[in-house]
Amino acid sequence: MAAGTISRIRLENFMCHSSLHIELDQHVNFITGQNGSGKSAILTALCVAFGCRAKNTQRAASLKDFIKTGCSYAAITVDINNHGEDVFKPEVYGDTIILERRITESAGSTILKDQHGRKVAHRKDDLNEIIEHFNIEVDNPCVIMSQDKSREFLHSGNDKDKFKFFFKATLLQQVNDLLATIRDNLNIVDSIVEDLEASIRPALRELDEIQEKIKNMEHIEEIAHEIENLKKKLAWSWVYDVDKKIGEQEETLEKLKERIPACQERIDRNTAIIEELRKEFIVKTENFKSFSEKTQEARRMKEKMDHDIREAVKLKMDLEKEHARGRQVLNKMNARVRQLEEQVNEFELQHMQQTQAEVSQVEDSIRELQQEINSAHLNATRLNEEEKKSSEELRGIIKNISDIGKEIEDDGCRINQLKSQIDDLRRRQHDKLTAFGGDRLQSLYKSVERHKSKFKCHPIGPIGCHLQLASDFWSIAIECALGSFLDAFIVSCHKDLLVLRECAKEVNYRNLQIIIYDFAKPRVQIPCHLLPSTPHPTVLSVIHSELPTILNVLVDQRHAERQVLVRDDEMGMSVAFDQRIRNLKEVYTSDGCKMCRQQAAYNYKHLIGRTQVDQVQA
Repeated sequence: MAAGTISRIRLENFMCHSSLHIELDQHVNFITGQNGSGKSAILTALCVAFGCRAKNTQRAASLKDFIKTGCSYAAITVDINNHGEDVFKPEVYGDTIILERRITESAGSTILKDQHGRKVAHRKDDLNEIIEHFNIEVDNPCVIMSQDKSREFLHSGNDKDKFKFFFKATLLQQVNDLLATIRDNLNIVDSIVEDLEASIRPALRELDEIQEKIKNMEHIEEIAHEIENLKKKLAWSWVYDVDKKIGEQEETLEKLKERIPACQERIDRNTAIIEELRKEFIVKTENFKSFSEKTQEARRMKEKMDHDIREAVKLKMDLEKEHARGRQVLNKMNARVRQLEEQVNEFELQHMQQTQAEVSQVEDSIRELQQEINSAHLNATRLNEEEKKSSEELRGIIKNISDIGKEIEDDGCRINQLKSQIDDLRRRQHDKLTAFGGDRLQSLYKSVERHKSKFKCHPIGPIGCHLQLASDFWSIAIECALGSFLDAFIVSCHKDLLVLRECAKEVNYRNLQIIIYDFAKPRVQIPCHLLPSTPHPTVLSVIHSELPTILNVLVDQRHAERQVLVRDDEMGMSVAFDQRIRNLKEVYTSDGCKMCRQQAAYNYKHLIGRTQVDQVQA
């Protein structure tokens, strides 16, 4: 069967049919029966199924009147073929579209199903879409002509009525009505358009103004587009600059790669220096141990000397007591002698006449007394000599003790000095900053880190931490030439200078030297005719730094490019005084001797090896 033909009709409780099932052929179908058997009911059911109103069927006033008496509903099912040519949504409905119309006392519903009986749609618009697709017009008498319309057509003898029938059958009536409706709508639309035109005139004027502004904006857009192009060109110029800088950096990298062997040689040389320093450290450690042993021995000797002094003092006191007792005895004996002499004189005067025996006895007594006196004198002399000897021995002991005390103090000073040197060497081996500013520089760095948000640019310093020497041979000369500049800091503006001073004041770092210099300036290129005309190196030629600002400051502030370095005093005298070299400021020998034309040479040696330690760290 062709698409759009009806293959089956099923009626349930519709008009006079309780249940009717009709299979239709693909060609012409005839339905016969007696009057009142329900032939017209089948045609009316098709009209109702395809959306015809009850009044247009001329059989009932409403759809509920089609329900068979005594029933609560009526159902109409129509199967429409959907295969062959001009099919309608075969992917949705398949080969058969099932149209089911159900009527109840209160309402009616339309359901569209596919060939398997699955519900697909239920809206009126979906049914109208099928009717328009298959061109099914149930209101057209040429399509469905009921008995009443046939009777009206056959019994009408008036041409006017026949024309009306023709007019309606050919849908001209519908077209005429549609045209009239369209004409009325056009009139309404014209009035609406006039009103809209009147209302949009201000909008048109605004539109003209907006178009003028758009033209201006287009010009602005052209300018913006040109700006974008310029931005792109600027970006590409930056890219070119970056490529150029990258090329320069690559060249610098190649140069640095070429310097790797020299640096390795320096590293090896510095490794040997480190080994020597380690050996020296070991020797000083052994010396420290020996000095400690000597100090302990000296302390034991001092304790022994203190004990001897105490014994000598005790002996002195005993001798002084004995001497005092001897003096007392001597005084008593002298008094006794004088008394005896007086007695002898008196006895001689009184007893001049005595016998010779008595005289001899008196002379014996006198001799005995004289012997006692001589013995007392000998004892006194011996005691004086012993006192003098003891005093000399005591003075010698005191002098020895004083000398030993001085030696102990000297040894203690040397030991403390060695300890400080060992601590300084250890500290410098671990931290490069301690060589320039000492421990207080660590505190300054911490203070700068705490206040880093106040700086416009982070300060650079100390300068000595950022310098590397081409050779350790010139370390003392470089330190003498640059002097206090090795401990100086560099800032970019006066505000940073004040902030750095506050940081130094906070950590009690006094007399901090600060230099203001523009960090954005590139490396100063010095023409050859402004350099000293000598084959000897300059301070600037033997130092290196990754920061161009440091080298610029040394050139501007210290004239490092005009400070010449020589190996010995004889060569320095020749360069400074004998040769007439242009652009020469100062001459420094390798041992730190400074020479210049305005003053005589003077020896400016430092025993502190800060730059040497810097090279060891490098």
